[in-house]
Amino acid sequence: MGPAVSIRYISPIFAALFALILLKEKVKYLQWICFIIAFSGVLILKGFDSNLNGLGLLYALLSAFFTGLVFIIIRKIGNSDHPVVVVNYFMIIAALFGGILAISEWTNPSGIEWLILLSLGVFGYFGQYYMTKAFQIGEVNQVAPLKYIEVIFTMIIGVIWLDEIYSMISLIGILLILIGLLLNFMVKR
Repeated sequence: MGPAVSIRYISPIFAALFALILLKEKVKYLQWICFIIAFSGVLILKGFDSNLNGLGLLYALLSAFFTGLVFIIIRKIGNSDHPVVVVNYFMIIAALFGGILAISEWTNPSGIEWLILLSLGVFGYFGQYYMTKAFQIGEVNQVAPLKYIEVIFTMIIGVIWLDEIYSMISLIGILLILIGLLLNFMVKR
């Protein structure tokens, strides 16, 4: 799982590349270095090994590619569509594809699982809404790298809810992510 998730975090790099080509946004040379610093923190946290099969690698790269493209599409739409409209389309498409792919493995939730599913939907909706809004009003090469903060929040939740313990290497990974993001904002200014 670690390698697949790490590869998926290439999406902000794809987004910056697409912003450069399709939106004509300026991406400074130093920003690319900042992206690499932040992504190296993700690699330290999530790991990367050579046991990833070719098909899995392809799917992870396609996921990163299309996620970067979605960021560009949201930016290109701009304020012509309300963020709720964009989010609703995203949620409907995701529910259709996810539902179709889950048919063979479906298990009915029971008890508190319904509440957990509902909370995922609600928090996911608001997260998607504010992400959409950020891409509509901000430059892609500044907003997209904030995706790396997701790794840090995931770790914090793991510590609080799952009693996970992280090593010094993990803390170095977090530090690299934060340094890369902060430097990106300073370079862009």
